[in-house]
Amino acid sequence: MADLLSDDPSEGTVTRSVTVYRGRVWNIRRDEVDYNGETIVREYMDHTGAVAILALDDEDRMLLIKQYRHPVRMRDWEIPAGLLDVAGEDPLASAQRELAEEADLVADRWDVLGEFYTTPGGSDEAIRIYLARGLRSADETFARTAEEADIEVRWAPLDEVVDAILDRRLQNPSLVVGALAAHTSRARGWATLAPADSAWPRRSRALHD
Repeated sequence: MADLLSDDPSEGTVTRSVTVYRGRVWNIRRDEVDYNGETIVREYMDHTGAVAILALDDEDRMLLIKQYRHPVRMRDWEIPAGLLDVAGEDPLASAQRELAEEADLVADRWDVLGEFYTTPGGSDEAIRIYLARGLRSADETFARTAEEADIEVRWAPLDEVVDAILDRRLQNPSLVVGALAAHTSRARGWATLAPADSAWPRRSRALHD
């Protein structure tokens, strides 16, 4: 029987590591690594990691939010998400906070839907996507600023979102991964979901000092 398909943990020997740029949200790091008998130099985004939330109502509609993203000069449809930038905060608690802050919602049921690295060749950012169900309004609403000040909210059927992805009209990675995972998991009776408090060994390391 063939081995199950799986990424393999592997780590070259880092001989030198420096922060070459320290940003407001994340840093750029340069590592010198001994790998396969040679020294390679790699620069990458040193990221806190993040969580995203696919909120699904009783009619199988996804919560979508549209906001401005300056690097790509787009107002793109996304799912609620946020950085793991609160020291010591559990990822599930971060997801619950982000859903309340970005959508004024709370959920009675939480499960792990999927995980992915955003750009393995240029960043150590890992994102965990939670499936949130049993939705209801939060007890309070939150003031929003900057890109979040003019968020547009839309509830869209999961099947419609998948069609838009396959037609290349929606391209936000958390939305794409989340919607395709949810569509497949639903077809399998949600058997692929994991407990919300599951270990997350691939989570990005905290920013270096």
